[in-house]
Amino acid sequence: MKIKNNDNVLILKGKDRGKVSRVQKLIKKNNTVLLEGVNLVSRHTKASGTVRQAGIIQKEMPVSISNLAIICPNCEKKSRISIKVNPDKTKSRLCKKCNQVI
Repeated sequence: MKIKNNDNVLILKGKDRGKVSRVQKLIKKNNTVLLEGVNLVSRHTKASGTVRQAGIIQKEMPVSISNLAIICPNCEKKSRISIKVNPDKTKSRLCKKCNQVI
């Protein structure tokens, strides 16, 4: 996966199209991510003792990685990512627009 935790991403498709958000959690099994304050759905919950409150709760749902574009922190534009293998066998992510390490 080229997207990592705490990356800023732009949503390309869906009801939140055009919004910028930060990645909270990666779900590698489904190729999805949880984003801050995006793709909210309402869930009706029943009270279970003193643990949970009853009512309608807004919950964040995962978004597919194919619907996202990463925003480069250097040039602050939406970009694609390339992977470069360094001489010491470590990998680094590069912005394809400004060729800077992300």
